[in-house]
Amino acid sequence: MSNQRLFRQKFTGRRVLITGGLGFIGSNLARELVRLGARVTIVDCLAPAYGGNRRNLAGLSRRVRVHIADVRDRKKLPGFVRGQDYLFNLAGQTSHMDSMSDPDTDLEINCRAQLSILEACRHHNPGIRVVFASTRQIYGRPEYLPVDERHPLRPVDVNGINKLAGEEYHLLYSDVYGIRSSVLRLTNTIGPRMRVKDARQTFVGVWIKQALSGQPFEVWGGAQRRDFTFVDDAVEALLLAATRREAVGRVFNLGGCGRVSLRQLADMVIAAAGGGRYTVRKFPADRKKIDIGDYYADDGLIRRELGWRPRTDIRTAVGRTVVFFRAELPHYL
Repeated sequence: MSNQRLFRQKFTGRRVLITGGLGFIGSNLARELVRLGARVTIVDCLAPAYGGNRRNLAGLSRRVRVHIADVRDRKKLPGFVRGQDYLFNLAGQTSHMDSMSDPDTDLEINCRAQLSILEACRHHNPGIRVVFASTRQIYGRPEYLPVDERHPLRPVDVNGINKLAGEEYHLLYSDVYGIRSSVLRLTNTIGPRMRVKDARQTFVGVWIKQALSGQPFEVWGGAQRRDFTFVDDAVEALLLAATRREAVGRVFNLGGCGRVSLRQLADMVIAAAGGGRYTVRKFPADRKKIDIGDYYADDGLIRRELGWRPRTDIRTAVGRTVVFFRAELPHYL
């Protein structure tokens, strides 16, 4: 059975809750689920420092239910999870630097709120299917490349530690309470609707904003090699994790097509934007302490077990992202 046929079978007419659904990945996921015929509900707090943006759901306002609420509000969680068939748990604080300057907020969102969400599921909807969006940041500085799921987990910042705790809560509740959960460790995800006003979500967004605005941008280091996942490919992985029995209680890396240095990526941004320039500088001291250096994932497990593979090469991903923001940039500043 093709993935599209499987998804239509599993999601048509079903109730789906997306936490963080006004954000970058959540909104792209919501659009695909609506196309598949799902009944989508979104919970997002629209905090200015995070990725939520109402523009991300332009054209879908009558086809998606949106609740402006915070996942830290435990009293509201039972009402959100009750009656849902699927939960894509994407709400989170993504900035590594913010996690170091304000660790308590990161703890509340990425750790304590995750436990509250799972408790709401346990008491009010134990049959729900859950997919949790984690991060490659939990591996820390790679001991070997590519990084597979057996790599030691040694986060280098507060964000990584709290995301690891969030992972473990989902796996524990799956094992002990039967809350069928899966975990995806996302690498650098790029694409339309990503945050570009600052680097809280990804530095690539800032590069694209600067290039399209005719402003130079900075590349720190430049030699580091990274892999990148286009958002459409990440969405497909989320849907597969939610629908395949093999994914229950499991953790999977996501990877991308191609591994490039940051300088090579910067050149791709300039080429896609039709001009621009950048300067290469040393890492700022505070950033260098939590930089992980080279990172690219071994995504063989999700390829073998779930049949996922990234379909979009990095040059195409950058090009499609730039095309989107060339038209939409004013709505994302």
